[in-house]
Parts: sequence; structure tokens; C-alpha cells
Amino acid sequence: MKIELTRFRVKKDKSERVDEWLKFLNENMKDVLVTLESERMYVETIFREHLNGDAYLYWYSVRGVGGQEIQESNHWIDEKHLEYWEECIDETFKPVDLNTEVVMIPEKIRKSME
Repeated sequence: MKIELTRFRVKKDKSERVDEWLKFLNENMKDVLVTLESERMYVETIFREHLNGDAYLYWYSVRGVGGQEIQESNHWIDEKHLEYWEECIDETFKPVDLNTEVVMIPEKIRKSME
């Protein structure tokens, strides 16, 4: 199992586009959830923060080993998601991976994730 929390900076002047992106994901959740199975993604959550004039998106995920990467997917929802990503995420900013210090998942749930 892999647990991650990573911060990405949003490009300047892309806040409204990020609004559209997040709305798109929420409005198409049924299709989003279908794609998570092939990725062996058990939990994926996006957080947003505004700090010192910059906007950031944080991805929190819990996934199994050996899942498909989103770039390998041909599903329309993943293709659109990646379009938003390329338009909105500042690739000049090195993503920040936060360290996992404590994992609290009950054993019966953890076993179903393996």
C-alpha cells in the first residue's frame, strides 16, 4: 500500500480554471470512481490552499501496488483530467511530498486493500 500527500502549485491566473476542473470532477464522480479501480486507488482526495498569493492543490491518496498510471488510461475522464492538469499545474514548481508519519487504518479495512 502506498499513501501520499503531495503539494502542487497552480499557475498564476488559473484559479478560475481550477474551479472548473474541480467542478468537472465532482459533477462526473461516477466516471471518476470507475477509473480508480484500474489504478488500485482506494482513496483520492484533492485539497486547495491559498498561501502568500499563490494557490496550491494537495493530492492525498491511498493506493495498492501495481495499479495503472493515469497517463496509461484511455478513459475520457482521465484524458480531460490530464488536460486540466497540464493547463493549471505549475511544472516549474517542484512538487512537495509530505512525509507519512502515522497510518491509522483498522486491520479489517487494511486487509481488504491488499
